[in-house]
Amino acid sequence: MAKHTTENKTDRILILYQRLCNGEVINKAEFAASFQVNVRSVQRDIDDLRAYFANQSAASGICPAILYDRNKKGYYLDYGSQKMSGSELLAVCKILLESRALTKSELNPIIQKLLYNCSPPADRKQVEELIANEQFHYIEPHHHTEFVSNLWEIGAAVKDQKYLEIQYAKMGSSQPVKRKIKPVGIMFSEYYFYLIAYIAPKPEGQTKEYAYPAIYRIDRIRSYRVLEEHFKVPYADRFEEGEFRKRVQFMYGGKLQRIVFEYTGISVEAILDRLPTAVVLEQKDGTYIIRAEVFGDGIDMWIRSQGEALKVLSRKEI
Repeated sequence: MAKHTTENKTDRILILYQRLCNGEVINKAEFAASFQVNVRSVQRDIDDLRAYFANQSAASGICPAILYDRNKKGYYLDYGSQKMSGSELLAVCKILLESRALTKSELNPIIQKLLYNCSPPADRKQVEELIANEQFHYIEPHHHTEFVSNLWEIGAAVKDQKYLEIQYAKMGSSQPVKRKIKPVGIMFSEYYFYLIAYIAPKPEGQTKEYAYPAIYRIDRIRSYRVLEEHFKVPYADRFEEGEFRKRVQFMYGGKLQRIVFEYTGISVEAILDRLPTAVVLEQKDGTYIIRAEVFGDGIDMWIRSQGEALKVLSRKEI
């Protein structure tokens, strides 16, 4: 039997850890034989790993357990509810693929990391097979811009309330415009990520800020610089992405307004899902009177898409 040294033990534990993380079931006798040690040494390795996981749990709250499977006669790593199940992973991957928000070079590594965090490993293989065709035929957005690495720094500027200076390519403009902005939120809608921000007052005598936030597609931000200058937003006036989301259509900014309309289409449920602030005021013989609060002019695009099934009765700024 080979002499037990610190180096051998370290290598053995690392390999044991890696194989458990890969979802393998470890037979103690077979593992001991492969390292030419007795089973008591492998048992001590397992106990050391259990102690390590327990210490990590105290710090992070994540505690996988090494359990014994009597049917398979071996030890395996169980994450409980801390890893994604196959059904959860399938749902998330389908949403990512359907969103078409990312380039292939950004999407594929994310999917691989998600697959790695699936438990049990057998489910991972099934998810790979179920999404393989859609992943192969995935069509990335036409802007072909990689921007995921910028989201974190922009998000930090939002959290720390730091001004951003951006060069932004407006639709139809050949030259980017320069803006100094107060970033207040990041959102995703209809294929694109957006930065929600207030435009800082212009220096040429303008002192009043814009009343409503501007909306910038992040893939169109050609360059940006996080400034050391901070802005203040009182807690009561903080931007709330969830509330903004309820009232904005197609990410068109603008004034807040209340509309009342008549709907005679086949699915009022689809209307209520599209407009989260919508309330049915009246209902009679398949005709619905609905009220909703919305930001900006994006609502007009949606109204036109409903054709004769929707008739606006009133609208006013609030």
